[in-house]
Amino acid sequence: METVWSFLASVPVWLYIVIAIAVIIALRDILQKRHTIQHNFPLVGHFRYMIETIGPELRQYIVANNREELPFNRRQRSWIYASSKKENNYQGFGTDQNMQEAGYVLIKPSMLPYRVDSTHSHHVKNGNDPHHYTIPSAKVIGKYHGRKRPYRPRSVVNVSAMSYGSLSARAIESLNKGSFKFGNYHNTGEGGLSPYHKYGADVVFNMGTSYFGVRDDDGNFVMEKLVKLMQNNPAVRMIELKLSQGAKPGKGGVLPASKITAEIAEIRGVPIGKDVVSPPYHSAFSDVRGMVDFIEAMAAATGLPVGIKSAVGKTEMWEELADIMVETGKGPDFITIDGGEGGTGAAPPSFADHVSLPLVFAFSTVYKIFQKHNLNDKITFIASGKLGLPAQAVMAFAMGADIINVAREAMLSIGCIQAQTCHTNRCPTGIATNNKWLESGIDPALKSERFNNYMKTLAKEIIEITHASGYEHPCQFGMADIDISMGDNNRTITLADNYGYLKTVVPFPGINALLECDHLGGRDIPGEKTA
Repeated sequence: METVWSFLASVPVWLYIVIAIAVIIALRDILQKRHTIQHNFPLVGHFRYMIETIGPELRQYIVANNREELPFNRRQRSWIYASSKKENNYQGFGTDQNMQEAGYVLIKPSMLPYRVDSTHSHHVKNGNDPHHYTIPSAKVIGKYHGRKRPYRPRSVVNVSAMSYGSLSARAIESLNKGSFKFGNYHNTGEGGLSPYHKYGADVVFNMGTSYFGVRDDDGNFVMEKLVKLMQNNPAVRMIELKLSQGAKPGKGGVLPASKITAEIAEIRGVPIGKDVVSPPYHSAFSDVRGMVDFIEAMAAATGLPVGIKSAVGKTEMWEELADIMVETGKGPDFITIDGGEGGTGAAPPSFADHVSLPLVFAFSTVYKIFQKHNLNDKITFIASGKLGLPAQAVMAFAMGADIINVAREAMLSIGCIQAQTCHTNRCPTGIATNNKWLESGIDPALKSERFNNYMKTLAKEIIEITHASGYEHPCQFGMADIDISMGDNNRTITLADNYGYLKTVVPFPGINALLECDHLGGRDIPGEKTA
């Protein structure tokens, strides 16, 4: 017995404390009824929840292979990261993909690539940056409807709608400064025009159902506020009326009072201390004809091109819109089709996974409707939904997109690690959070340059694929230029046969002529190269 007491006396006090804590936790586990695992396996059951918590990180960094993850796999993310840092983004020893897999995209090269002759702007502009290629839009937005300030975007690749509030101030600032450097436009998202959108880039003012920044105290749209906002901000070149988005079409949202700072309240025109509800529908109109009238009223009051953004599902209202446009000669100057795979808006899994068509089906559906009504040459089509990689972008152009917008790819270029915690306000990179400490890790000077590098690389590879296919500009791609593997006896099918239409030919006078346009946006970049 004396030996036992001697042993107990020799045990350190801290060990008794540890044992006591373990016993208390075990008793707590046994007595609680909320978690079955902890009740049945006291103490050790906690390890199950700990491992579950770090499971996503383990899978992302250790378990998953290079092509396995969604929404962007490791190979795709690595290409964006390397491009943004001006590092080697090549891969060696050939492709690691199964080119016979169903749905695999196969771009057809020409036997003789497009020759850039000595009179081309490529050679005329003596630049100091051999990697900056300018690819202007082949269409002038708003020209057909006679808007006072029509607009030809300097870049066919631009930043999609992401609001200040959803993204941090420094993230928005980085994207806008980078957009100014590259020459693309920057969509505000429906959260209003913030000071962080005002660093020189062309801006598209996105307006949702809450009319943030142009509303009264009851949330109703006020035309006078819109006109004043546009007059005070000449960098705004277009207005985008958001009907829905791919991440959560037909679903509204709530901006909690806890997230409404004095700055956000001023930008959005909402009261401090109260939840702000964004309904799933617009109060300024209730049907398609009313929407067309609303578009025309905004265009007449501001002089700017006005378009719509929507996910796609049922087609009856798209048919009605086309009919009204033929009947009246009025309607949107551009249509942004957002694929169901879009993801910068946090959403319930039921919406994110199942509601609305993926981009290829959504775009082809709407494009065919307007083609049937001979309207495609009068509208600029903008596509969004995982298009920030060269091959996917080229496929969108071949299907009829005049412009593409990128969102998550832009986030990746400024440091996003695909942690998928955007909805928690705890984004570890400071991009999708209002947490000032996390946001402080973003250096806008550095991140804007990385975004600029990513855009330059994306444009460069798009134009190199374009030249390899025998064309000068991506607008010249057609549905016969791309095959899709059917995954059946090594058979392929063209886009035309797969989706049942041929792309409407876009008039193209040459890159030099596009750059001489009076309505060209962006800025003249010293030393820029054109396609």
